[in-house]
Amino acid sequence: MRKLELALGLTAALALSVPASPALASMETPEAKAEASDAASIARYDMIEAFGDKSLKPGQYVWRSVKAAGEPRVVVSLSDQLVYLYRGDTLMAVSTTSTGTDKNPTPTGIFEVLAKKPMHHSRKYDNAPMPFMQRIDKYGIALHAGALPGHRASHGCIRLPSSFAKKLYSVTSLGSTVMIGA
Repeated sequence: MRKLELALGLTAALALSVPASPALASMETPEAKAEASDAASIARYDMIEAFGDKSLKPGQYVWRSVKAAGEPRVVVSLSDQLVYLYRGDTLMAVSTTSTGTDKNPTPTGIFEVLAKKPMHHSRKYDNAPMPFMQRIDKYGIALHAGALPGHRASHGCIRLPSSFAKKLYSVTSLGSTVMIGA
């Protein structure tokens, strides 16, 4: 009976686009991956509406101060190499990013922020600094400040400009939704 309750709950959450619950901190199902990809496609149109037909160079971002209600939600577009920050349904900011390579891909799906540290050092990659780290899975994938060469170059993490990573860190909390789409 418990499995049926969980399955019905998951179906309802996907159908209503409700952010992942704490019990579902990482959803890498085909449905979650499709929903995240749809969110990434919509975010590009929202960017044009909010900021105009802007083209960001590596390391650039745009951030606007508008009144908006709702929880913060991060949408990552792997194909555009852009990160979008929403509050409720309102797009607040867009940043360039550098995500995982083909050899070390960034996972897709719906995640939530599991841990935050203002300064973290990687246990996997030679103690590499990860400022404003927000971990989204149990394997160490995180949003954090890092190098932005203009293409995919990380070991799977979502690298951000330092000043954007700092601002993003200040508006998200544990449990904030992160949607990563192709």
